[in-house]
Amino acid sequence: MPAQTTDDSTGNDKYNPIVIVLSGPSGVGKDLLLSRLHSSGGNYHFTITATTRAMRADEQEGVPYHFVSKTQFEAMIADDALLEWANVYGNYYGIPKSQVADALSRRQDVILKIDVQGAATVRKVAPDALFIFLAPPSADELARRLRGRGTEDANALQRRINHAHHEMQRAADFDYTVIHETDGTNKAVREIEAIIRKERERRIAKNRI
Repeated sequence: MPAQTTDDSTGNDKYNPIVIVLSGPSGVGKDLLLSRLHSSGGNYHFTITATTRAMRADEQEGVPYHFVSKTQFEAMIADDALLEWANVYGNYYGIPKSQVADALSRRQDVILKIDVQGAATVRKVAPDALFIFLAPPSADELARRLRGRGTEDANALQRRINHAHHEMQRAADFDYTVIHETDGTNKAVREIEAIIRKERERRIAKNRI
């Protein structure tokens, strides 16, 4: 993905808008953290993942996903319209390329919420992206959160827990790790924002040289 040089918020320096990848195991609270980040008022574009999975009772189109049919999703794959895509638990998930390109052209940092497998794909096509791993305080707490959803039968739940344990072992592949403690959402959001500020300042300083 080509870099796009833009003015920072002061208008005095040049920097490249940052592609920020937030990833972590199922049940870590990615949607909750994104909701809080969205409320923070930062100059971010939050990509909306397209998925073929069924809509849950507390969801609607565009919040937090674009819900599409398998046929529609496979057409996007054929058209090379996705930045990354994966089949997770039998459902397709993917980020449309147009969302990212349009946001960068508007001088916005882009936040991608994707699974660990998808993050590895983005690393290949956008190596300058910022990769943040969201982790639970413990494996036991993650399992408790997943069970608390009550959306799957026992076998499906165990598969998800096993997969989450595997994903947690990939934390070292990321630039930063943020622990999402129980009742610690605001703290985790502050940590994410601090990381983004630090990275933005580092890149601005680098471009001054």
